[in-house]
Amino acid sequence: MSSVQKTFPLFGYELIRDYLLPSILGKHENDILYWAGKDLARKFPCTDIPLIISFFKDAGWGDLALEKEMKDGFVFRLTNDPELLKIKERNFRLEAGFIAEQIQNFKGYLTECFEEKKEHQEQVIFTVKMDLKEKIEQ
Repeated sequence: MSSVQKTFPLFGYELIRDYLLPSILGKHENDILYWAGKDLARKFPCTDIPLIISFFKDAGWGDLALEKEMKDGFVFRLTNDPELLKIKERNFRLEAGFIAEQIQNFKGYLTECFEEKKEHQEQVIFTVKMDLKEKIEQ
């Protein structure tokens, strides 16, 4: 049995992500996209970090790599073709919310994720922090 990968024009994705959503969401874009990412994570649960990395690749969000693991968090690096990543024009709150919710779900602690654009290196750094005092009931 062969696996068929469905594709769609990148231009359609960019129209929605880079032009339509900011126009609709306005000044609340960052907050709404973060919560939308968390909601996506609940709909597409990943049970470990390799699955989060795989999801990013499958979703066309880029190449996510785990850079550092700490007692109370993680650091990830997102790269891709610069024209696809569009680091100067795009915010990455959707991806940050997705990562935060996934890790919160399988680690069981209240979790937040912050993104930092590194324009010269053409990458985004996601810093994940877990509050080890705030256990989440599953």
